[in-house]
Amino acid sequence: MRNVPPFSETPTLGQLLRQPYELLQKEVYASLAAHGFPDIRPAHSSLFRYVTPEGARVSDLAEAAQMTKQSMAYLTADLEALGYVTIGPDPQDGRAKRVMLTERGLSVRSHLIGISLEFETRCAALVGEDRIRDLRATLIALAAALR
Repeated sequence: MRNVPPFSETPTLGQLLRQPYELLQKEVYASLAAHGFPDIRPAHSSLFRYVTPEGARVSDLAEAAQMTKQSMAYLTADLEALGYVTIGPDPQDGRAKRVMLTERGLSVRSHLIGISLEFETRCAALVGEDRIRDLRATLIALAAALR
């Protein structure tokens, strides 16, 4: 028998973070589909999360998303074929590829942010604005400390 830790009645931090995130993720992709973006999948978030307004190199996106360059290149090619990004030479390094969001890609990003803010507002209505504000501050501090 494998060495499996015993069940605990106290949820782990991972469980506590994952449960609201999974609900948010379901809402995000359902809303995207309803608003004309049915081809956006959860895997695409690795690019939308890290590409900056001035664009980003495929290698930098891969590093930020903690994935291989080949996997990120596959995602960018997929999103380019769908019309969400353009891929061209990097003006600072001709060997590198720069990914830029198209108007359609910018629309998806805007929609993603809006859905997340709506979700946060609903959570605040459930547990109180002060608690959500404290949670946000705690998570920001934790993220900074873990860097």
